[in-house]
Amino acid sequence: MSPMFRKAIAGTVILAATIFSALMVSAQAPTLQEQLAAQYKLVKMGSDSSGYSVVEEGTLLDVQKGGVIGIAYKDTGLSTNRYENGVIHPPSMVAQKGLGMLKKRFGQDEQTTKLFAKGDKVYPAKIDVNVEKDTVTMGIVACDTCNKTDPTTYNKAQIVFQFSKGALAKAGAGEVEDTIGTLLAVSSDDQQPAKGGDQGGQQAAPEQAQQPQAAQPSAEPASIEMGMTPAQVEAALGKPDKKVTLGTKQMYYYKDMKVTFKDGKVADVQ
Repeated sequence: MSPMFRKAIAGTVILAATIFSALMVSAQAPTLQEQLAAQYKLVKMGSDSSGYSVVEEGTLLDVQKGGVIGIAYKDTGLSTNRYENGVIHPPSMVAQKGLGMLKKRFGQDEQTTKLFAKGDKVYPAKIDVNVEKDTVTMGIVACDTCNKTDPTTYNKAQIVFQFSKGALAKAGAGEVEDTIGTLLAVSSDDQQPAKGGDQGGQQAAPEQAQQPQAAQPSAEPASIEMGMTPAQVEAALGKPDKKVTLGTKQMYYYKDMKVTFKDGKVADVQ
């Protein structure tokens, strides 16, 4: 075997090994789309004769800036907003009115719009990364239970996060999440205020702490009555372990109790 032939074989082996290694790294490294999908759990919606409802909750997000325009979940089409350099660019009102007139012409209910306010709570409904266009598109659906919206509409919107040219090709998921978070931040609503703390932060004097206290009358047990609102139930029992919304029905699950609401009022306790 000639030296030149041996060199050619060795070069082929090295090239094949390099290509194989690159393919293995590519196969193992999660894409930006996959990383964002792992961070933001999407809401699952369902419908029955009573209308649309949340079948499975997604990651709860807090709207940080007002100005995003949405439409009711039952309406066809999309309300696409663009977010760039910290500024919301809502869809053209001319286009919104044109779609409403078109729906009315075909005998459908005229489309209504919803202006999301700062503090509204929403779920992510879809995430789409387009590296070539440097955009991350997120669909959102309002958490009507959180926002106390009655009757429910589950307003939806689409937000296109526009990044600078070439940014997504080298950006990490953390950087993208930080940008999204300036408009839609992961909610910390689960945090509860401390209970039983002393007012004003002052501690009792040692001699007072050692003195026996007079027996206090036992507190009245929590009472749940028909017609109470979710807020009244939470005031009596605290936040539930789980909430389930099915159309006009809503269930609060506690450790040893299930409270069922119908149209925002207690209808059954089990």
